[in-house]
Amino acid sequence: MIIKNLSIQIIFISIIIGIISNFGSNAEIISYLTFLKFEITSYNNIGTYSFSETYYIYNEWWRLFTPMLLHFSFTHLAFNCLWIYILGLRIEEIDGKIIFLSLVIFSSIISNIAQYFFSESAFFGGLSGVVYGLIGFCMIREFEAGKNIYEMPPALYLFMIIWLFLGFLGVLDLFGFGSVANFAHLGGLISGIIFAMMYLVIPVKKYD
Repeated sequence: MIIKNLSIQIIFISIIIGIISNFGSNAEIISYLTFLKFEITSYNNIGTYSFSETYYIYNEWWRLFTPMLLHFSFTHLAFNCLWIYILGLRIEEIDGKIIFLSLVIFSSIISNIAQYFFSESAFFGGLSGVVYGLIGFCMIREFEAGKNIYEMPPALYLFMIIWLFLGFLGVLDLFGFGSVANFAHLGGLISGIIFAMMYLVIPVKKYD
């Protein structure tokens, strides 16, 4: 059976990677998807390559967006996939698959770069940066149109913005949500807003 919706395909791939990597515990599996190239050295130590080595010497440019497929707990995966399902399908239906896929790649790259350069850690992942990219995109689109295009209650946008600020304040850590990729969230939101602004000024034909 062919899955036509890109949103479902992304969810399916994320679930498969989550299972086979044991939610990030299998270093050999995730080594192909992390933001920086790394290898297991002697005594099970991890040797991480630099940014320039990863991208300019080994040319592993796919790593700019593949961390979005990594999740480190079932809750992490389920929460992100739910948002991709809710928002992704609507964006695909209203704006087309090309716009949706471009938005996913753009927000993934920007959020991953932001997380790496501001946190100085290469070991992060998840679709949450993309989720915030989708939210930023929908929010600006609806604000410009002056109507509810994606059938999202304004309170949900407010909730996600508050969630973003709570992450930066460290409140989420106190309640046991673990390490949160706050800069990926912020980068994703900003990238979604930028993408929406470009979408408004550049005429794009919808393709199904």
